[in-house]
Amino acid sequence: MKWVECPRDSWQGFARFIPTEEKVGYLLALLEAGFHSLDITSFVSPRWVPQHADAEAVLAALPAPEGREYLAIIGNPKGLERARQAAHLTTVGYPFSISDTFQRKNLNLGIEESWPVLEQLISEAQGLRFVVYLSMAFGNPYGDAWIPDLTAAFVERLRQLPGLSGIVLADTYGVASSKTIAQTLEAVAQAGGLDERLGLHLHSRPEQTLDKVQVALEFGVGWLEGALGGIGGCPFAGDDLVGNLATEQVLPYLAQQKHNPGVRLERLPELSSQALLLRSKYA
Repeated sequence: MKWVECPRDSWQGFARFIPTEEKVGYLLALLEAGFHSLDITSFVSPRWVPQHADAEAVLAALPAPEGREYLAIIGNPKGLERARQAAHLTTVGYPFSISDTFQRKNLNLGIEESWPVLEQLISEAQGLRFVVYLSMAFGNPYGDAWIPDLTAAFVERLRQLPGLSGIVLADTYGVASSKTIAQTLEAVAQAGGLDERLGLHLHSRPEQTLDKVQVALEFGVGWLEGALGGIGGCPFAGDDLVGNLATEQVLPYLAQQKHNPGVRLERLPELSSQALLLRSKYA
């Protein structure tokens, strides 16, 4: 089971800009503790996500990946061009929503308009791994139609695109229960099967987290994503306790289940405290 640590997701909603050197120091601490896959930054307009205006500088200050995964989010060809020119980046992620309303709000394109853009981006990635984040994969707050089979249909269409490295089902709305996750993964399995290229980016209240992780394990999902302190998560949930899966809660559980992600577990309390300190200073 791969674990993707997501400081990008944690930081992007902070009100105050985290100085580049503080971002880099935190990321270096993650690498030193054994985190192998990091969702680091995004190449989008600073007008929309000012926290990641220093994307190039952050990546340039990190050591060469040397087998690790450094990921950044893109939303259009301009973002991909910046990503291709950035130092050390290995992977780009593109948010593609099952909800047409959210796709228009997020990327200013409808779903059908987005398919050819996505194909173009994948074809022009030129050596970067390309991951699609299938947002609103477990429902949406807009009243747009959703059933598990719809998510499965999107997954199958994405799988037909040459050059796509992975697909992440994202609980953008923050309301997926263990039952909903299981129903959706079952629909995906029946439509075309599950493999290591399928990941989950879930949001959860702390007391529900491990139940959701257990569902992922039972279905053989390839990877999970989360953040130290459970920071970040869903802006739609209307519940301050709904955040990213808390790394310090999930990784020891995975180790107990014989899924060791290679992280030094004894470092998690210290790193969680660092993450929470950044939030207290800049959120």
